[in-house]
Formats: sequence, C-alpha cells, structure tokens
Amino acid sequence: MISLEPIARPDAPLARRNPVAKLAAALLFAFPLMATLDPVAPAIAIAVELAVLPLFGLHPRVLVRRAWPLLAAAGGVLVTLVLFAGDRSGRVLLDAGPVMVTSAVLVTALGMVLRLFAVALPGVIVFATTDPTDLADALVQNAKAPARFAIGALAAFRLVPLLGQEWEMIVMARRARGVEAGRNPVARLRLFVSTAFTLLVGAIRRGTRLAVAMDARGFDAGVPRTFARRQQFGPADWLLVVGATALAGAALAVSVVLGTFRPLIG
Repeated sequence: MISLEPIARPDAPLARRNPVAKLAAALLFAFPLMATLDPVAPAIAIAVELAVLPLFGLHPRVLVRRAWPLLAAAGGVLVTLVLFAGDRSGRVLLDAGPVMVTSAVLVTALGMVLRLFAVALPGVIVFATTDPTDLADALVQNAKAPARFAIGALAAFRLVPLLGQEWEMIVMARRARGVEAGRNPVARLRLFVSTAFTLLVGAIRRGTRLAVAMDARGFDAGVPRTFARRQQFGPADWLLVVGATALAGAALAVSVVLGTFRPLIG
C-alpha cells in the first residue's frame, strides 16, 4: 500500500521547519548538482544528505523503505549506459561480446547514478517529513501560490494512496475471471500495460468528479480564504535555505578543485 504521510519524528529540529523552506532548500541543494557529471559533487552531496538525516528525525532504514524506487531507477541507468554508451574509451574492464565495459563507461555510469540519488533524496526527505496539509497552507501563505493550485495539488496528493489499492483490486478482479499471465513474460507485459491503462482511466474519472465536487463546494470562489493553521517563516527557515545553498556550492567547488588537480596527480 502506498503511503505519503510523514514518517519522521515531528520534534526533530529540521522536521519542524516551514514546509516552503524545506522545499526551497531541497531545490537549491539539488539543482546545481544537475550541472555536472563528475561523481565527486553528488558523492559529497549524498554524504551531506545522510549526515543530516538525524536532524530531520529519519532513520536510514526508514528512508530506504520510502526511496526504494530510486534503486530500480539506478539499476536502469546503469544497464542503459553499459549497453548503449557512446564513449568507450579507457581501460577495458569487461569484454563479453556485445557488452564491453571500460573505465570511461564506469565513471559515467557512477556519476549518473550518484547524481540521481543526490538530486532525488532531498525531495524524498522533504515529503517524508512534511504533512501535505501544512505544505499546501505554506505554499499559499508563504510562497503566495494560488489557492486553487495548492488545494487541488493537496487533493491529488491525498488520492495517491488509492492507486495502490485500486491496482490490487483490478489484479484480483482479473484473477477471479481467470485472466492471468502465468510464466509467459510477453503475457505479463501485456497484462501490466492493460492494468496500468485501466488504472489511468479510473484516475482521470475520479479526478474529474473531484474537481466538480470541489467547485460545487466553493473551492473556486474568488473570496479570500482563511487558514486554520498559520505557517510562520522565521530566521531558522532562512538559515536552512541559505545553508543548503552554501553546501551545494561547496560540493561543486570541491569537485572543480579536484578536477583541476586530477591531471597533475595522475
């Protein structure tokens, strides 16, 4: 079952920060890492992200349970680069017919995988420590986002866990009618695509009904809205944003310095 509720200790120092501050810090920390393919900067970034986990009230084991799709994505990136990389210069590490792994391929794959983790983990940490309602309130109050967008995003976010339940219901319903793939991989793929399309159609219909229901209840009215919970953006939140930016810049600076001295060392 898909769960998007916060899984961190609410009394942790950084978990208590304003949701917009955490989101801005994650974006400012991850965005500069997309400008480099060198594995040093994302490796430093991952080390920093793991080091601050206790400040967010997260245990590494809990984070792995929430971020396990990243492992599958990293495996896909690694296989794709090994099979289709254009630059195969450097020392040959493995030569197995059509599959040839060189030092250049390995460095590129390592940089891509580390960058994937370094860019994605801050977002995982933010949403693992933030209540969706608090995030929607903070977007409207502090980031001045349109209330229609924030509330609609909150409603969609709340419906995501239903996708897992509906997937299981579709699979069980088809199994009850005798529709199974068995051990045939082609049939499994065809059944997976069919199930995903059925889930997509159901999600679109539910979203349409939800939009009509929300408009009927006045969520699209032009009247200014009030908030039950005020979201304060204080000095500690600014410090989090500035600190994340400085750490990202430091990681890039170390990468550039090591890249400059690497030919001299070699």
